[in-house]
Amino acid sequence: MPDHDPTAPAVTAPADLRADCANCFGLCCVALTLTASADFAIDKDAGIPCPNLADDFRCGIHARLRTEGFTGCTVYDCFGAGQKVSQKTYGGRDWRSAPDTARQMFQVFPVMRQLHELLRYLTEALTLPAAERLYADLRDVLATTEHLTRLPAGELADLDVSAHRDRVASLLLRAGELERATVRRRDTRSRRGADLIGASLKGADLRGAELRGAYLIAADLRGADLRRAELIGADFRDADLSDADLSGALFLTQAQVNAARGNAATKLPDSLTRPPHWAADRPGTA
Repeated sequence: MPDHDPTAPAVTAPADLRADCANCFGLCCVALTLTASADFAIDKDAGIPCPNLADDFRCGIHARLRTEGFTGCTVYDCFGAGQKVSQKTYGGRDWRSAPDTARQMFQVFPVMRQLHELLRYLTEALTLPAAERLYADLRDVLATTEHLTRLPAGELADLDVSAHRDRVASLLLRAGELERATVRRRDTRSRRGADLIGASLKGADLRGAELRGAYLIAADLRGADLRRAELIGADFRDADLSDADLSGALFLTQAQVNAARGNAATKLPDSLTRPPHWAADRPGTA
């Protein structure tokens, strides 16, 4: 398969890389496994509908997910894969009215989610000025990824995305390095995959830091400067981002922001929104 197909359709628009639950058949509520924990109130096997899933494929407790013990649902992001599978791959046929599609649809969904996540990161990488020398390669792999999302359902269900993810990850790493290098007085220590659980990083200057895959669970990041920090896969669950500056942070997703705590003074990239639950969090004191 060639990297770049000039006859391929236009790549997915950024807006289509955001979940549109109204056009999805509740796939994340069925296809995924839930484990009773601080994130989920129940155990549920993959392929079994969540008991809160209504007949119209909407969540019956959406407004109460956090208070009902389903915090994990509020921080999950399919990057638009749900509506792509529902409306494109299966042409609007849902697994209830066409039960013969159910098993395969639930296999396709997590594959599509991985591909859409890659599309999200590649789209951002193509906006980084310092990564301009990589634009041609990024566009090629973006086109390849887009092509994969449009495969027939059977091919998607059997697709092994690991090798493709590795290639994309390599390009994103280089793009992030080039962009971080533009920060004159950046934090040059690599914290890739670092255990920073509960770390005291209040007011830390983390501009240009490499925090790819770092565990920042419950970390105190009040007032920290995370501009141009690379954050792919960083775990921000219950991290305190009150008064922190994440404007210009690299590869930050809405799901990561939703998993954290913050306040009205937390600065976010323009593409992300302030989670509703932040209004209930205590104000920062940095």
